[in-house]
Amino acid sequence: MKTYVITLSTNFPSTHPRKGDPTYFKEQLFNAIFRDRGYDIRGAYPKHGHKIHTIRANYSLWAKRFEQIKKGEACLSIRRWTGKPYRSEQYEMARLTKDDGIGIQKLEFRKVFSQCRTVRPAVGDTYIDAQSLASNDGLSLSDWTSWFENYDKSKPLVIIHFTKFRY
Repeated sequence: MKTYVITLSTNFPSTHPRKGDPTYFKEQLFNAIFRDRGYDIRGAYPKHGHKIHTIRANYSLWAKRFEQIKKGEACLSIRRWTGKPYRSEQYEMARLTKDDGIGIQKLEFRKVFSQCRTVRPAVGDTYIDAQSLASNDGLSLSDWTSWFENYDKSKPLVIIHFTKFRY
């Protein structure tokens, strides 16, 4: 079976205002997966919330990968670095398949009105509340905005869901 890897950051990157601070993505991922499977997580990591998805560039690449996952030919390995990113080993936190309810959605940033400069996140024909999008990604709105500040929002991004939740 083919394995596709997603690495979650342990700390905020050097380009972020909170550089070096812990992200707690591991704890948030565990909370999301355990809650989605019906476990009582009150004693797990209650102060860290839930990371039910991650957002990445290159929607078309991930769409092809998830076609293989849907067919049962591939799985998703969610990992974190044991030390410095790209200079240390990776630790697998979860291995998810189609049976876990994982999936993707195309995320686009669209103008609310054609004459308006304001853009909002949208999945399909539905605008998504940016606060909810950030929270479900495991970040505050200000941290999320800073994290995605340098992404090309004219190109579609991909929301990779770790649970059955969809917008």
